[in-house]
Amino acid sequence: MPELQRLNARHAPAVLAFELANRAYFAASISDRGDEFFRQFPERLSTLLAEQEAGTGAFYVLVAEDGSVLGRFNLNFAGDGIAELGYRVAQHAAGRGVATATVRELCQLAATRHGLRTLRAATSRENLASQKVLAKAGFTPVGAADPADIGGKQGTWYQRDVTVAA
Repeated sequence: MPELQRLNARHAPAVLAFELANRAYFAASISDRGDEFFRQFPERLSTLLAEQEAGTGAFYVLVAEDGSVLGRFNLNFAGDGIAELGYRVAQHAAGRGVATATVRELCQLAATRHGLRTLRAATSRENLASQKVLAKAGFTPVGAADPADIGGKQGTWYQRDVTVAA
């Protein structure tokens, strides 16, 4: 059973393997991170961990039983109980409800662990899979996204209020 884990330095090799293995798949629907991302991966991971330690974000990985990463799920805190959600799931796990289930789980963690009230996520118009995930996870469209927010593509912001389950 896959487990959602808070990102830590031990995840580095599996996260890099995940990003490399799925690079072309991700680039089909979102902007490619470029070669520099991979060359500077250790520094980028250190920056994320520092942001997490400083309380400006929370970063998670969905880890398979064999230790491989099936997905990345990020919360970037925007203040006032709001965070921006970003996620990506491995090609071999796509279309099986993994992203939807994990986004739902993260919505609960956002409220209970991080004290958030609202999550926002932007997706390009071409990324139909992400639009479906957000809709199934209870997000609703709230307006146009600036292309600068989603790699130069036209898109939509989605939003969901999150609460602690009773």
